[in-house]
Amino acid sequence: MNTDLIKQYFEHSLLLVQQTLSTPFTYLQIAIVLLVYLLAFLLAKKIRNHIGVTNHQPPETAHPLHKLAFRLGGIIYPLLSIIMLRVSTEISGHTAHTAWVINTAYFIAVILFFHFCIQAFVTHRFAANLFRWVGLPTLILHLLGYLPIFIAELEDVSLNVGNVSVSAYGVLRVLIFGTLLFWLGRASSSLGKDIIRKQEHLDVPTREVFSKLFEVALFCVVFLLLLNVMGINLTTLAVFGGAVGVGLGLGLQSIASNFISGIIILLDRSLTVGDYVQLDDNTKGFVREFRMRYAVLETYDGKDIVVPNEMFISSQFINWTHKDPKQRYRVDFSVPYATDVRAMVEIIKVVVAEHPQVISGEDVPFEERPDCEIDSFGDSGINMFVEFWMQGVDDGKNRVGGDLMLSILETLKAHDIHMPFPQREVTILNAEQMAKPISNNNPL
Repeated sequence: MNTDLIKQYFEHSLLLVQQTLSTPFTYLQIAIVLLVYLLAFLLAKKIRNHIGVTNHQPPETAHPLHKLAFRLGGIIYPLLSIIMLRVSTEISGHTAHTAWVINTAYFIAVILFFHFCIQAFVTHRFAANLFRWVGLPTLILHLLGYLPIFIAELEDVSLNVGNVSVSAYGVLRVLIFGTLLFWLGRASSSLGKDIIRKQEHLDVPTREVFSKLFEVALFCVVFLLLLNVMGINLTTLAVFGGAVGVGLGLGLQSIASNFISGIIILLDRSLTVGDYVQLDDNTKGFVREFRMRYAVLETYDGKDIVVPNEMFISSQFINWTHKDPKQRYRVDFSVPYATDVRAMVEIIKVVVAEHPQVISGEDVPFEERPDCEIDSFGDSGINMFVEFWMQGVDDGKNRVGGDLMLSILETLKAHDIHMPFPQREVTILNAEQMAKPISNNNPL
């Protein structure tokens, strides 16, 4: 009996295929589909050639909008195909024949377009897999018209706890849209901050302020959308929002203080990325980035120090490169009293000025040229010092003081000038008494 049913179904399907292939309208639809794909390809190629940024792979250092435009160029062809096929479907709907070929081509084009979008824009592996294994089946159900039936079946699977009803569809919707909003927020935040930081006509503090405000605003929007997806009434939430805000304000006082402190620092421009700072506890480092709660200092030995933003407001710190990256430093040394100090001073000035990182030359103001002077008269020699100006900080890879001390030592040796060392003179007041032999009966 089952064999007869299968045979009848097979014969009926074969008859439908024969009738379809024998209809001239079927071949007309195939021709329309091929024509649509050809026109979409030619039009997409012309658009990409006209807009150069969409036709060439940008380098890694390119502007974020250039990279985004190149990715958008990759979906022009499938997007035009979908639009033309949709128009063809609407036109064929007014005829007496069923445009099943065009509808099938439209169905496939939408799926391929969704797949191309995942490849072009979703770089995170987990998000890409979520779109492929959850988003793509959902899209197929929607195109086939079965999505409402599937949603209804999921809503029937529910758990009632008192007056609260939790359905499988509600949980699944929150998980899917929550993940989607989280990924979309992170991607938009990274793209937005990259675009803001590429605005060369703005100074660094202004760019940091705008990027942080953009990040906070985007976070608030994503949070509100997620609450809406969860079915939480925002009007009801506003009733007890004040009480919750007071509780959060007390519990998150430190976080709020650090956040506001970061905004103040960026607005008053007392600190910016690239500055070399020294804190009260003698912690030193370059400011590499600002976060919502803290700033990151990078030391010369490769360590990253996380400093709360509030410390830069409530505590004193030294900004070595706030207004001018030029700094003045000093190297101390000593020479014997017998040294011709005037001649030695001129020699040391020349040696120090020859260092490539020391600021020197006739075009440099006199007060910024290397200078050698007497500091004080010591017990063993004359204490001298050399002052010099340089770009940056005399530490780490820009270490200049150590090189100058070595150059000064070699120069002094070359001119037969030796570093003085402590000397003591011993005077014997009673030499005759010291010369007498010591008696065992009368020890000293």
